[in-house]
Amino acid sequence: MNYPKGVKNNNTENYIKFDNRGMGLESDINLTNQYYVDKKIAYIYKKPTPIQVTKVDYKNNSMIIKEAFFKEPSTTDYNGLYKGMYIDFEAKETTSKTSFPLSNIHKHQISHIKNINDNGGIVFLIVRFVSLNKNFILMGNDFIDFLKNNDRKSIPLNYFEEKGFIVDISYIPRLDYLKVIDKILGGINGK
Repeated sequence: MNYPKGVKNNNTENYIKFDNRGMGLESDINLTNQYYVDKKIAYIYKKPTPIQVTKVDYKNNSMIIKEAFFKEPSTTDYNGLYKGMYIDFEAKETTSKTSFPLSNIHKHQISHIKNINDNGGIVFLIVRFVSLNKNFILMGNDFIDFLKNNDRKSIPLNYFEEKGFIVDISYIPRLDYLKVIDKILGGINGK
């Protein structure tokens, strides 16, 4: 990197924030979903993880959760309505350049994806290959088909390239995945 006047500024703590590392995809989806809501395109929300609070500390007129546990396994990350159809998806990132580890998806999530798919909902994965700066949509039926026909512990990148669909990053909306869903499904309900 060429620095102005050849001077290197080592004071980077004011410029580099390490908060929410690994949350890039989720942040992009949340911004996109807010755009969809604002424009009345779709109503898709992040599902909260169900927790049971067991210990609370009260300090300075605020409540701090000190102890909690997961009440039940969560399903997928997002769900909502789009053009009168139920939509449900999981968002995952991987730093691998060659595959997506299946250990990132739990059995109850796989079962949920299969159930939504079998009942006619729109269900898919959005997977970001961070090192490659690529985002893919893999439809639920292609995901389930891969699991049925492979004993691998990961989905290779070439499967995403063959069966998946690229979702480009843009300014607004940040990750317009519904534009891709429309192309995949050929428009939903003719709308």
